Amino acid sequence: MNIEDRVLVAELCAARAGLKIDPEKTYFLESRLAPVARREGFVSIVDMVDALRNRSEERLVWAVVEALAAGETAFFRDREPFRLFRDVVLPTLAKRVESRPIRVWSAACGSGQEVYSLAIEVDEHRAQLGGAKIELFASDLSERALEKAQSGLFTQFEVQRGLPIRRLVAHFEKVDEMWAIAPKIRQMVRWRRVNLVSEFSGGAQFDVIFCRHVLGSLIEPMQVRVIENLARALAPDGFLFLSEGEAPTGFAKALTPVAGAPGLFVRNPAWRAAAA
Repeated sequence: MNIEDRVLVAELCAARAGLKIDPEKTYFLESRLAPVARREGFVSIVDMVDALRNRSEERLVWAVVEALAAGETAFFRDREPFRLFRDVVLPTLAKRVESRPIRVWSAACGSGQEVYSLAIEVDEHRAQLGGAKIELFASDLSERALEKAQSGLFTQFEVQRGLPIRRLVAHFEKVDEMWAIAPKIRQMVRWRRVNLVSEFSGGAQFDVIFCRHVLGSLIEPMQVRVIENLARALAPDGFLFLSEGEAPTGFAKALTPVAGAPGLFVRNPAWRAAAA
């Protein structure tokens, strides 16, 4: 790929999904795009980029964008957010919300490890929730990631990242060379493709949103847009989990950090009044 090809791809990613792609990272771009070119029947990445340049083919554009959007994920990644979810957020909401389910959204679920980690926490601690019903939702930009997540199948390497043996045995079963998550856990989650930089459609709000390790991959204007979109989707007394240290420009207009809980935010009531 020459610099013009790399810049074209970076500009497409920024325009469609707000992704911050460095066109100087040739190895990263080529390693992510080579499988896409093969899958789409091109002789080379250069041929595929020429097709991007000369055709108006949305499916191909999104195949490229989705390949470059994929990030790292693991079961119970960082651990502390899951402890806060289990020990602080869910008990607090169980006391507040009595007449409806508590709605939890993993907003960039990737191949599913985060939302299945949340489902495992809910399943293991139902007795402490006083009968509260929990509904779990998951979304991602990538259709391929969502397909993998919905399958509930993970490699040995994937389950070794973050899952202690006790939880592996309790919630998975071996299927040939893969590990399949238990049907009762898989069936707890509802799935949908969502582009976080787009305006969200109407509907019920969420009491808990996880959107971690996402903002740093976006160009700055899109960081603010995503935060505002998430704040609109958050219930007035809900909780938003970002990664520790994520504080995009302008976030304070929509969110207020929770003291003593790095990465945990609530909606700013003043911003809510202004947006109403």
